[in-house]
Amino acid sequence: MTDSRLASAAGHDLVEVVRAAVEGGVTAVQVREKSAPGADFLDVVCRIAEIVPDHVAVIVNDRVDVFLAARAAGVRVAGVHVGQSDLPVDAVRTIIGTDAVLGLSASTEDELRDAASSPALIDYVGIGALHATATKQDAPTPLGHEGFARLVEGSERPAVAIGGVTRADLPGLRAAGAAGAAVVSAICSAPDPADAARELRAAWESVR
Repeated sequence: MTDSRLASAAGHDLVEVVRAAVEGGVTAVQVREKSAPGADFLDVVCRIAEIVPDHVAVIVNDRVDVFLAARAAGVRVAGVHVGQSDLPVDAVRTIIGTDAVLGLSASTEDELRDAASSPALIDYVGIGALHATATKQDAPTPLGHEGFARLVEGSERPAVAIGGVTRADLPGLRAAGAAGAAVVSAICSAPDPADAARELRAAWESVR
């Protein structure tokens, strides 16, 4: 997941951070620009989609309008990730179509149950926050590894860990059944984002 503020603070250009992260083994990029105007957000999405290879999915965070604008411009974006306070997932699915990826954040058993019963055909859930995180002001109460594992076990959708995830967390998350993990600071704030991504990938693959 991207954070231009963190990348800038570390002396990086955000698009170059994404390029380096992909070189290091990242397989999907969720573009998140919480405070950016729509036109600026769209510009970031377009520039990132242009430099990542075809096998790397580009997901737009929250902004369905930005996703639609990117697709209308012929930009290769895979889908949208929304939170509990965004548009209802049924409405999002109707807007984005059946071929787009749709992800939903969830932090409770009730939210996972709703996700499983939704006709919106959610492709994956982002379960978290694993730990407290400074990159998301409205993050829910941290679950910790035990809470994450309990929710993953009850999820009927592939689950990605989100919220304060570090390299040390990855083996345990994969062992608990996570399909993936989303990181922000661990790459955007790293002195060498490519090396950081390689180390994260190695930690993830240390558990089969």
